[in-house]
Amino acid sequence: MKILRPNIIETIVKDLALMQVGAMLVEKLWSDGKRLKPREVVAEFERTIHDELDLAREAANCSQLRRNFLYSPLLLVPEVYWDWCTSEVMVMERMLGTPISQREALIEQGIDLPRLARAGVEIFFTQVFRDGFFHADMHPGNIFVATDAANRGKYIALDFGIMGTLSERDKGYLAQNFLAFFRRDYRRVATTHIESGWVPADTRVDALESEIRAVCEPIFDRPLKEISLGKVLVQLFKASRRFNVEIQPQLVLLQKTLLNVEGLGRQLDPDLDLWVTAKPFLERWMRDQLGWSAIERRLRDEAPFLVSTLPLLPRLIYNKLTAPQPPPDESLLELAAAQRAHNRWLAVLAVLVAIAIAVLVIRPLP
Repeated sequence: MKILRPNIIETIVKDLALMQVGAMLVEKLWSDGKRLKPREVVAEFERTIHDELDLAREAANCSQLRRNFLYSPLLLVPEVYWDWCTSEVMVMERMLGTPISQREALIEQGIDLPRLARAGVEIFFTQVFRDGFFHADMHPGNIFVATDAANRGKYIALDFGIMGTLSERDKGYLAQNFLAFFRRDYRRVATTHIESGWVPADTRVDALESEIRAVCEPIFDRPLKEISLGKVLVQLFKASRRFNVEIQPQLVLLQKTLLNVEGLGRQLDPDLDLWVTAKPFLERWMRDQLGWSAIERRLRDEAPFLVSTLPLLPRLIYNKLTAPQPPPDESLLELAAAQRAHNRWLAVLAVLVAIAIAVLVIRPLP
């Protein structure tokens, strides 16, 4: 059971007002303020925190995530008991497990930690790219491991107040970026950033490619224990200043969650290679998005619209072809008249110049 603390909303409203003032000052007084969009980031945080205070919404998040992973061999999500839920009270199934932070206890219970670490990476990427709906508060206090015979070794997720969502467009660009990173195709990373609008359209691809290579090349071919995604993000952040990369508020939660996943991976298996673990999943996802199955899925999704629209096409085409031409725009008529007058004056001037030249040529020399 989860119950909202009395008077907590008033306290949060005051804190958010202070953050909004700080964001406004950062945007006004710092040279990078507008590029970093601090007010939009605070607005995204405000939306998230208000959603977290609504326990009925949190219950709905829990229910959605449970439905997404109902038959998963990797993740358990508690069932919500809707009859006892309100905006201030959430009642759900009791889950029994060992906190993921208790590494020694998990070893004593015979849990395979390297396998658990790999499963955590797969769960994260499945939520992000398959569903576009992910648990955005994956710190160790919210993650348990089931130890009962039926669900041994499965993750147990708790606390669903902060959830992230991604559009199909964001998922596509992110997947292309991740795959290009894993393949060390830094030119593709650069072009994807430009195509997505994350950097200005006039950015030089070769310059951006060179900067990304300088940041990312040193991190590959190393186990996770020797890589800090936090440091990589800081380096990318510094590099982005040269190219006016705009912060994407909808991706802030994703970056935060990625750091949580890094922390869990380090704790469970310091030798986990995040890149090797994630690459096959992303390649499968891209094939699903670009293959025949993706075309069939999109046609199924659009079927109701197509069924209702296709019979109307002949009539719509006929109406378009037989419709009277709209009267010309007055401003266009005035522009055309002015252009004609301008052309007439040019013609007169040309005639006068031709006459002057002829007179000079015909005139006898003294």
